[in-house]
Amino acid sequence: MHLSQYHCLNTLEKPLIDLYTWSTPNGRKVSIMLEELGLDYKVHPINIGKGEQHSDTFLKLSPNNKIPAIVDHDGPDGKPFSIFESGAILFYLAEKHGRFFPADGRQRYETMQWVMFQMGGPGPMFGQVHHFFRAAPEPVPYAIERYTKETRRLYGVMDRHFSANEFLADEYSIADIATYPWVARFEWHKVDLADFPNVKRWFDTLGKREAVQRGMRVPSLN
Repeated sequence: MHLSQYHCLNTLEKPLIDLYTWSTPNGRKVSIMLEELGLDYKVHPINIGKGEQHSDTFLKLSPNNKIPAIVDHDGPDGKPFSIFESGAILFYLAEKHGRFFPADGRQRYETMQWVMFQMGGPGPMFGQVHHFFRAAPEPVPYAIERYTKETRRLYGVMDRHFSANEFLADEYSIADIATYPWVARFEWHKVDLADFPNVKRWFDTLGKREAVQRGMRVPSLN
């Protein structure tokens, strides 16, 4: 594995969070969130191209052999707590630190629905586009057409929403944090953001956030 990397406010102290991740949209959801919260964390790169996600050590943290996973050394009972699945990690961190997930009922559920939109739509559908355009051993025209159409449909859903809304929910939230890294691979989807100007406006706005920029560079593979 790559050497672990510190993203800490004070590297002389033990980091609050251990982050096991790779340079994928799901991994970057969590690194952006950690940067937005300003938490001390240590990065443990898990090279999924080399199959490191299948190691016995990582399996103990993530039974589904998927990145990301975190260990919070100040868990709910004051003891270390590990959690996997990027969406669950976002909810956990937002709840614990009281940011990016509103406490108000209406706004809370609006945020939740857009997180679920990302987890059920852009995440798996954009991922299929990535696979059939970039990883399939041979072209599969039906799959390419199916997932390309669905990807553009999902961009259309977001574009219509952003025509009247600045963010996915009422304010910047874990819904935006969850979705941004997937849209950041629009070129992999063979999507021109000029075709979806409202998505482009949202994407450009989030891309100016320093925490988003830092989170998108995790893990550093230099």
